Order: sequence, then structure tokens, then C-alpha cells
Amino acid sequence: MVDDARARKPLLPPRAHAGAAAAAGGGGRRMMRKWALKLGTSILLWTVIMQLTSLLHPRLPKSWPSGCVDRRGRPNATNSVLDLGRSPPSPPAIVPQRIYKSNGYLLVSCNGGLNQMRAAICDMVTVASYLNLTLVVPELDKTSFWADPSDFRDIFNVNHFINSLSDEVKIIRKLPDKFSRKISDKSGRKIRRQIFSLPPVSWSSEKYYLRQILPIVRRHKVIHFNKTDARLANNGLPIELQKLRCRVNYEALKFTPQIEALGDKLISILQRSGFFVVLHLRYEMDMLSFSGCTHGCSDEETKELTRMRYAYPWWKEKEIVSEQKRLEGLCPLTPEEISLVLQALGFMRNTQIYIASGEIYGGERRLAALRAAYPKIVRKEMLLTPDELRSFQNHSTKMAALDYLVSVASDVFIPSYDGNMAKVVEGHRRFSGFRKTILLDKRELVKLLDLLKDGKLSWNQFSNAVQEVHKNRMGQPAIRKVIPGRPKEEDYFYANPQECLAL
Repeated sequence: MVDDARARKPLLPPRAHAGAAAAAGGGGRRMMRKWALKLGTSILLWTVIMQLTSLLHPRLPKSWPSGCVDRRGRPNATNSVLDLGRSPPSPPAIVPQRIYKSNGYLLVSCNGGLNQMRAAICDMVTVASYLNLTLVVPELDKTSFWADPSDFRDIFNVNHFINSLSDEVKIIRKLPDKFSRKISDKSGRKIRRQIFSLPPVSWSSEKYYLRQILPIVRRHKVIHFNKTDARLANNGLPIELQKLRCRVNYEALKFTPQIEALGDKLISILQRSGFFVVLHLRYEMDMLSFSGCTHGCSDEETKELTRMRYAYPWWKEKEIVSEQKRLEGLCPLTPEEISLVLQALGFMRNTQIYIASGEIYGGERRLAALRAAYPKIVRKEMLLTPDELRSFQNHSTKMAALDYLVSVASDVFIPSYDGNMAKVVEGHRRFSGFRKTILLDKRELVKLLDLLKDGKLSWNQFSNAVQEVHKNRMGQPAIRKVIPGRPKEEDYFYANPQECLAL
């Protein structure tokens, strides 16, 4: 058929053939231009549709998948312990930007240690997205007990943070210059513009921010939250907001490449020796002073801790009865107590234990009993060289970031106190496939430890009782406990982000 068609095609003289070819070429170019115009129009139309879709849903972010499946519903690769020590893989390099009319700028000054600030950042991103605000990269705490001078970019991968959330909220590195320029007052004098600042009400719902905060932002154009700890409720929020809190925590907040690389090295060293437990031994000077827990301390140490508590005005509780708090289960267990508990739980003498903490109060003297029971105790300072840790010295937040990565990746995680790190790591391990986390019941343990000390329990009775108390406290799937009107007493969202988990 092709040959027949060619045979029927009339032969043209050379000039005519050339002219026809030119005409055919001109027609081809016109067809190409028409095709390119249609393609460009289609792309433009698709872009407009996507932006209109974003504008039709300005407040609530899109839903986010559960912790055990990816965006296509496939299981996440959470079997590798090394992978669990790091944040999930980065999203695609180009994330569609959410287009919305910003209602103003949100400045936030985080307070507390690494994990309190981490949770606060998740909350503030969620608030900014919900209120259609532009978020300025958060400022980290530099004035607390730790006095760490680190900025956000020193701890977290700021480019990843901004880019991975661009489809939810606009984040900028600094406030526009126009808000820092001096303005004229009524008398014509140049004065610095005052930014409206306040601490949001703790444990607030999204309605508080919509009804109380948004009108302030619209009036002042910029608002500064000078405290950010626990400023968003654990429960009762729309599920889209809860899932956004998870997305920020487990996807957007990646540590800097330097921190992640060193964390990976620590994890690899520990894994080469096999099974390892992370013990978050919260027995540092600041914790004991703040909590007033002095069980096992000398009289001189008790006086030192009390003086320190009175030296920090933002630590509100001053007069504390240590033994009463201990009996209520509100004190961290001592290294000596932890040694007995680990043995009662069945951990063998040759168990490799990584201690995740700052400097233990009392130093090696207080660790003697624990080290005698478990000789394979290690710390990051023992596994890394001084050169590797040089840039981390005097930067407690960086040090805590290394402990965080190792804690999430461990075979078993055991916190001696249910502070912010214990809770946030617990939640991350739930998200990573409900990895084993032993949540110590300190109220019951104190009773059992005292009975053992007084000779009222044999070792076997003590061990059996400890195991019985903790058989359902291993990080298994559970429903978050809700106590209306008493948010401090209910389960913390970041310890059990059930809305983001595949139960």
C-alpha cells in the first residue's frame, strides 16, 4: 500500500519540488507553533486549577499517611534499625507550593530543651498553616539552664524544613526589613516598631487561635509568641491538624547533615556489637534541682540543688518535699535503682547499654553500681573521638540530637523519667512500627524497691512483681488517655500520636 501511494504521487520539476518542500516546511512550522500553543495553554490551565483548589481549602492541610505506609499506601521500610535513627526520606525536590493570601507573620521563640522545642515547632507550623500565616523560621532557646547558642540552622536542616512544607505553609528565614525599620511617632521622632508579643494560652484548641489570635495578627500584621511549650491541645483537634503535627515531626524536622552523619556512625558502632538498649538516665543536675528529687544525695548535694532551684526564677516550684514526690512516682529513678530494675526485668549482665543523657550528677561515683551490674555501658563520648565531638562541645542541643537519633534506633528504649525526651522518643518509636519502649511505672517501682531494701521481698518476688507491673507497658498500640479539663494529666499527643499510626 505504501509503494502504491508513492507510485501515484505526481513527479514535479526540480523548482516546483523545491517550492513544494518549502511550502510543506512552512506548514510544518505552523503546525508546530499550534501544537506548542495548545501545550502551553494546557499547562497554564492545569496550574490555575491547582492553585484554585488550594485557595478553596485555605486552612486545613491535606491529610497525611499513617506511620506504617507511604504516600502510595505501601509499607514503609522500617525494618532497618539504622533507618529508624533518621527521619523518613526527603520528599521530592519540587513540592507544589500552596498559594494563599497571608494574614500576617508569625514569629516564635521556643523555650526549653531540644524535645520540648521540637514539639513546639510542630505546633507552631500547624497554627501558622491553619491561620494562613507566614511563619518565620523559629528561634531556639538560648537563655535556659543549658545556655546553648545554637540557631535553628545549627540543629535542623533549614532548607529541607522550608521546602518539604511548602505545600502547607509559607516559611521564610527572617522577617521582612520593613518591619524592623524605624517609624515616626506623633512628634516626628524615629522610633523602632514594636512587635506585638504574647504567650498563647497553654493546651488551646484551634478555635482559640482562630477567634483570639487571628484578629490580633490582622490588626498588627506581625505577632510574636514568646513561649511555645504545650500551646496546642492534645485532643479534640481536626484530624488534618493532628496529621500535620506528625508530618512536621517525622518528615520535615530533619537534623543537619553533620548531626545525622555522626548519629549514623554511633548507631553503626552499636549495631556491630549486636543488640543494644538505650537508657535515658535523666539524673542530671538541672533535673534533680528542678524536680527537688534528692533521694540518695548527700546533705551537701541537697543544699547545692536547692540553691540552684532558687537561682532560677522561672522554676516556679521552690519548696519541695523530695520523699513525697518520690512516693508519688514523680522523681527520676537513681542509677542504683535503675540497676536493680534492669536486672529484675531480665536484662543479662552482657547487655550493651547506651546511656543517653548529659553529665550524670555525682559522676562515676553514682554510676558505680550500674556499671558493676552492666560492664558494657557506653556513652557517645566513649564511641566517638574528641575531634568528632569538638563542634558539639558546649552545645547541649546538638548532643541531645545525637542521643535522640540513637534512642529512636535502639532495640529497646528505657527512660528513667517521663520528661519531654522520653515522651517524644516514645511517640517516634510508635510511629516507626511500635518498637519496644519500656515505660517504667515509678510509683509501683518505688514501693517494690523499698520493700526489697527492707527485706520484705525476696529477689524472686521482687523480679516477678516488676515484670508483672510492666507486661503491658512495652510501647504496644494503645488509645491515648483523655482527661477533659486536665490536659497535664492526660496522655501527651507526641507520646502517642494515634491519628498518624496504623493500629
